[in-house]
Amino acid sequence: MVGHGTHVASTAAGSEVQGVSYYGLAEGTAKGGSPGSRIAMYRVCSPNNGCRGSSILAAFDDAIADGVDVLSLSLGAPSFFKPQITDDPIALGAFHAVQHGITVVCSAGNDGPDPGTVVNSAPWIVTVAASTIDRAFESDVVLGDNTVIKGEGINFANIQKSPVYPIVYGKSAKKKDADVNDSRNCNTNSLDQELVKGKIVVCENLDKTYANEHMDEVKQLGGIGVVLIDYDSKGMASSFGTFPMTVISSEDGAKVLSYINSTKNPVATILRTTSPTKYTPAPIIAYFSSRGPSTIPKNILKPDIAAPGVNILAAWMGNDTAEAPEGKDPPLYNLISGTSMACPHVSGIAATVKSKNPTWSPSAIRSAIMTTANQINNLKAPITTEKGVAATPYDFGAGEVSPTGPLQPGLVYETTAIDYLNFLCHHGYNITTIKTIANAIPDGFTCPKESSIDLISNINYPSIAITNFNEKAGRKVNRTLTNVAGDGNSVYTVTIDSPANLDVKVVPNKLQFTKNGDKSSYEVSFSAANPLKEDVFGSIAWSNGKYKVRSPFAVSSKRDN
Repeated sequence: MVGHGTHVASTAAGSEVQGVSYYGLAEGTAKGGSPGSRIAMYRVCSPNNGCRGSSILAAFDDAIADGVDVLSLSLGAPSFFKPQITDDPIALGAFHAVQHGITVVCSAGNDGPDPGTVVNSAPWIVTVAASTIDRAFESDVVLGDNTVIKGEGINFANIQKSPVYPIVYGKSAKKKDADVNDSRNCNTNSLDQELVKGKIVVCENLDKTYANEHMDEVKQLGGIGVVLIDYDSKGMASSFGTFPMTVISSEDGAKVLSYINSTKNPVATILRTTSPTKYTPAPIIAYFSSRGPSTIPKNILKPDIAAPGVNILAAWMGNDTAEAPEGKDPPLYNLISGTSMACPHVSGIAATVKSKNPTWSPSAIRSAIMTTANQINNLKAPITTEKGVAATPYDFGAGEVSPTGPLQPGLVYETTAIDYLNFLCHHGYNITTIKTIANAIPDGFTCPKESSIDLISNINYPSIAITNFNEKAGRKVNRTLTNVAGDGNSVYTVTIDSPANLDVKVVPNKLQFTKNGDKSSYEVSFSAANPLKEDVFGSIAWSNGKYKVRSPFAVSSKRDN
């Protein structure tokens, strides 16, 4: 998408600009995550050539040579194309960058909500899922009986606020030879123009296509508006320009259809969009956000973190007439959704943490971001997915990113270069292949004699993922924490949140630190009385009363393919 780079760069580190909006919507002050940072942009994608691996690797090399502190990559392969690390330019380039002390943040992908769709899941990458914010883009439907149905969408329609326009169900406006489901969906060549012209048409998103596709057919036939019933609540407002269109839930869709079917001459109108704030519940994990578990392999829990990625207002090119509603100048700011938008939120926070703690490694910065994340929404209830069920680490990793918590995490998990090399060994690569992946290998390094995919769980990562879990054998993993809270005696006590069918023990249950940089280790034992029927989740948290360091875990009995 042309303009994508401008949008994500301004989100990461744009200067403060007051009084911005998208044609009056979402009005306020815009500011990037780290407005004091300097931005270098490296073009790796083009309309004709796409995003070539050679361009991506060249950009990594240039960024390393330029001495950047954080790399923000709002791109990735589609989830069906699962490249091995040796064939993945992002994973390879990121490995080299991390070896040079650069934090690499990547989008998790937009192929959700199906499980196992997360991309950019190498353990040296910070992988970011997308969530909603507490701002909505509301375009309501008013029926002839004055019932108001809440809808979502961005339109600048100039039609009457009173319900005076005839409204018809797509199925009832079917061409004689058209398929019924095609007409319900308002597909091309499925509607009778005489029955659509001058009316608001109710369409159903049966084939889960983009909302605008339904608009195009109705608009072409002379319809004056569309109410789209979406059976998967996506929580994402599409932009319809000046055409009156909105999207409603299946529950509200039933109310609209009931009104149409029970009224001799049904009428309605669609109201112009408003952008109310303090919307609840928020955040919600976005419908499109790619989900875990990671498949290369499952023993790293991905995504790592979630951040705002739905209808994000950020800078735009200023000459894009395609994005301008009819009669309007091209926008200077645009509203876009995707994990591409979530990624630079975390990149900006990473840059801020680096500026306050210049000696911290990329893994320390990632740990600070993950272990201080939030799991509670603005209703003081657990964060949910778009379906209203509690989110798991496969949806949002450690949780929703905190903009300030990572500045003072108390303790961090340092994932070392040896951890990453051991990961490659456990993943099945020999030392010859590892040398082609890594820029440099410490003298004398060899793969451990015991290397298996199960041992990946033991690298010092801020979360824990276990596959191939056998309840009879159980599993033990180790972790080491480093004190970054300064000198002075401090004792942290563990709290375990685990499901009833999984027994989790931590030894020792207290960790003591006396100096900045002190390290202390613990062992986690997982066992169960009966086989696990599904993946289970929980967390391990260390607290000294001032700082709380929380690590999620996921345990699965499924074998890694």
